[in-house]
Amino acid sequence: MTAAAEGEDAIAVFNPLRPRLTRVAYRMLGSVAEAEDIVQEAFLRWLDADRDAVREPTAFLHRIVTRLCLDQLKSARRRRETYIGPWLPEPIVVAPEEEVDDVTLPLMLALERLSPLERAVFVLHDVFGVDFEEIATTIGRKPAACRQLASRARTNVRSARPRYVLPPEHGLQIASAFFTASRSGNVEELQALLADDATVYTDGGGKAVAPRKPVIGRDKVTKLFAALAPIFSAHMSRLLHYGLVNGLPGFVSIEEGSWLQTTALQIDGGRITAIYVTRNPEKLAHLEQNALH
Repeated sequence: MTAAAEGEDAIAVFNPLRPRLTRVAYRMLGSVAEAEDIVQEAFLRWLDADRDAVREPTAFLHRIVTRLCLDQLKSARRRRETYIGPWLPEPIVVAPEEEVDDVTLPLMLALERLSPLERAVFVLHDVFGVDFEEIATTIGRKPAACRQLASRARTNVRSARPRYVLPPEHGLQIASAFFTASRSGNVEELQALLADDATVYTDGGGKAVAPRKPVIGRDKVTKLFAALAPIFSAHMSRLLHYGLVNGLPGFVSIEEGSWLQTTALQIDGGRITAIYVTRNPEKLAHLEQNALH
């Protein structure tokens, strides 16, 4: 087989797996750009590998991506220790009718509390269904140890799992009501939508104007949006579209003339318990081209 033919064969095997590998890397890292870089590096290693000796390409590539992510997590954790304000994963926005897994934004934040190995085992086994024997080979541990890592991870993230699944259409109705109330500063409507312990987390990363600490409690959240309403009005806050933002109902908007922003709402019992706003432009670059054209 010629080198060109071998390359085409390698691409034919890799490309169908690329979306899954990218999802694995994103769940590990919380960064779209880093996940894409990891998968591209995995592709280069796949090209250099003795592919005739690889019996299961999916398992082989899972190992490469996971090990690269584990290395990346070490530096990522150091960066997040000095991150300005709340850190949120880069938002993935999909239409309500698209299929999504159950790794919502609160669960991704809970994954940040896990050790890199716990996170790898949880993502591979509980999210993507990889068996413990394969995971053991991937991370260099025995299957029994991987089961223990998975058990610890589940215990640590249990509270981040939704107590019940909110129908997308209901969630988007609440998102629509929240957009209207928050942009108009209607205090009564906001109060009716928010839970007593509602909290706003705004990720500006020091690159966009944003509170550097969470705003906690219905009254404080209401006051925040009432204070922002004149700014929203003066600069014509513009809704681009509603959708699921990391699995939560929310919306994408343009603020202050040209500032792209995503808002995701965690809802429990029909009330908004958390509002996650991403304003850091570096985390929105992958959305910008589609959003502004």
